[in-house]
Amino acid sequence: MSQRPRGLVLAAAALIALAAATAPAFSAEKAAPAASAPAAPPEGAAAAAAGAQTVETILRQQEDLLSGQQFSYDPGGRRDPFRSLMEELNLRKKGPRPKGVAGMLVTEVDLVGIVKDPSGGDVAFVMGSDNKGYFLKAGDEVYDGAVIAVDPRAGTVTFRQQVDDPRLIKPYRDVVKRLVPLEEERPNE
Repeated sequence: MSQRPRGLVLAAAALIALAAATAPAFSAEKAAPAASAPAAPPEGAAAAAAGAQTVETILRQQEDLLSGQQFSYDPGGRRDPFRSLMEELNLRKKGPRPKGVAGMLVTEVDLVGIVKDPSGGDVAFVMGSDNKGYFLKAGDEVYDGAVIAVDPRAGTVTFRQQVDDPRLIKPYRDVVKRLVPLEEERPNE
């Protein structure tokens, strides 16, 4: 062994021996004042009680969560990563949503069928996010857009969705919902 590692080992051994020799003296000093003043409550008792209460609360919440009685999500001041930033911006501008199809986004409406209206025109039958069916014709509005065309031959309904995206030239985009998917969208049979 070289001189340098041997010196480090000897120094470490000396520190350990010193700590072991002085440890009983420190514990005896701390034990004496505690025995002389039993009437004064320890300062850590209040902190310990508060800590025990916090632990009980956490355990109770975990039991409720595991039993399915409660669900909680603590974002810690962060936004929900699964929500569109543009959708959130549009919702803040327009205010609270009304009930029914007028309060649904274009993305929340699914095309189920197209019906021929006897008075003329075509009507789209859509299923909303509330699992209810609605009839929409050209000009009817949803929360973030309106129906601009219903084409029964192509089996499509075109929505004009209002978008406040600074990257786009137009403040809207046309969303086409189809009854039957395109050939390239169909799974291989």
